[in-house]
Amino acid sequence: MPVVVLIGMLDVQGLEYAWLRDRLGSLGAEVVLVDTGVLDEPGVVPDVPREDVLQAGGTDPATLSATAADLPGGPGRDTALASMARGAAATAGELFRAGRLHGVLAIGGGGNATVAAEAMRALPVGVPKLMISSMASGDVSPYIGGADLTLMYSVVDIAGLNRISSRVLANAADAIAGMAAGYAAGRPPATADGPLVGATLAGVTGPGVSAARELLGILGYEVLVFRATGAGGRPYEAMAAGGLLTAALDATLVELSTGLLAGTAPEARRLEAAVRHGVPQVVSPGGLDMARFRGIPPDHLAGRRVHTRHPSVTLVRTTPAESAELGRRVAAALRDATAPTAVHLPLRGLSTLGAPGGPFHDPAADAALFGALRDGLSGSRVEIHEMDTDLNDPAFGRAMADHLHTLLTGFPVRAAAS
Repeated sequence: MPVVVLIGMLDVQGLEYAWLRDRLGSLGAEVVLVDTGVLDEPGVVPDVPREDVLQAGGTDPATLSATAADLPGGPGRDTALASMARGAAATAGELFRAGRLHGVLAIGGGGNATVAAEAMRALPVGVPKLMISSMASGDVSPYIGGADLTLMYSVVDIAGLNRISSRVLANAADAIAGMAAGYAAGRPPATADGPLVGATLAGVTGPGVSAARELLGILGYEVLVFRATGAGGRPYEAMAAGGLLTAALDATLVELSTGLLAGTAPEARRLEAAVRHGVPQVVSPGGLDMARFRGIPPDHLAGRRVHTRHPSVTLVRTTPAESAELGRRVAAALRDATAPTAVHLPLRGLSTLGAPGGPFHDPAADAALFGALRDGLSGSRVEIHEMDTDLNDPAFGRAMADHLHTLLTGFPVRAAAS
């Protein structure tokens, strides 16, 4: 029988969680009800009380009681929610390891969404995770992170049962019951079983990365492609850190240039994670010829060369000085690599927009980037390979794949020349 874990603040939404429990039971699922409430007594009896949740996260329940007077709106509430989030993550992990979790469902606004999302993010990829929340209509990246978490918009606030909320909750219960049943049955979809390679891609680097992926597939690798923009880099980092990737083909670094031009600290976390955990990698500076902004770029970039990708995304060209700085940062992230590592430089352009004839074609800026990379990696174990093509030339993509295969096996296929 599939086990669905319900995580929620039972003092606020006990009625709704009791309704969900009954609905799931009628669908043949066993339910484990976890209380993460921080204010009043639960409105329904939980299977895992809040005291156990707090202790699982290393918090003394008496601590929560001592700050109860401050909970409704002050800093005590934030402290309590952080403690509950840690406890919920620990509780979910314990239930999963005990074989008592085949899917997770949560409902609520910002507070419970924050707590439940942390629990869901602590579970492995593939475990069904579903949340119904009014927060789904806004920026959901803080909740999802890099997890395969599904958010369903509640339409109305989850405050009692009515003809709208009951239909939305019924759909959610039906969905998680089906997902949990499939997970419990242990029938994952058929996939390749070769060594795992993580690759990064954006629209402006798609053709080159696709050529590399196709050759790696022919060579027997299973390639996981991650979107380099948005939250796509987070699961990549987690898999590299967790030892799940055999190798990496990190050919799209646009988040670094976006961070630099936005005035935030651009961190090469993916590159550093692979270096730190000894993952062999082939890297190319794809996308470092631009920064990506939602809507209009910041005011300090007024007058710069821009390209409107579509109505919600505007791209800004990097200057030679910015390109040189990005080259130094990438080199700093890679130069201490001990696992086999190589950088491939496409001398004719870093993206579909930066190739000859494109709106961002700028040989001087690219040369500044390449020069900084060469200088920063001089004397290190990192190899540098240059090709007189742009990044999206299929020959360049195949050369990256060929070289990655060579780093892993010692035997090149030389398919790039075919």
